[in-house]
Amino acid sequence: QVQLVESGGGLVQPGGSLRLSCAAAGFPSDDYAIGWFRQAPGKNREGVGCIGSSTDGSTYYADSVKGRFTISRDNAEKTVYLLMNNLKPEDTAVYYCARGPWDVARASLWYAQREYDYWGQGTQVTVSS
Repeated sequence: QVQLVESGGGLVQPGGSLRLSCAAAGFPSDDYAIGWFRQAPGKNREGVGCIGSSTDGSTYYADSVKGRFTISRDNAEKTVYLLMNNLKPEDTAVYYCARGPWDVARASLWYAQREYDYWGQGTQVTVSS
């Protein structure tokens, strides 16, 4: 049974940091890309970034988070991380990770939500003073 479980969300002050985790189970996570998405209240879900399969390792980010967010993976732990630095109030959202095919990790495709077949339940991130 394919499962993706996010954790690590919470309340943080502007300028602070959080690290989200996406634990994968039930499939060979090394062979898949993992995308991060978020949905703020009243807004559509949007792409945050993506990391390719273990043999690829490429990363892509939305312009709004480039330079502040970093995606990495620990293959032994079957976990993908989203490190978020210099958080801003506009980063407040529910954050989701999702499984995508290995070839979704390209600049022209990583943000296409239709390419991802399994999604986690989400974790809330609130940036506020």
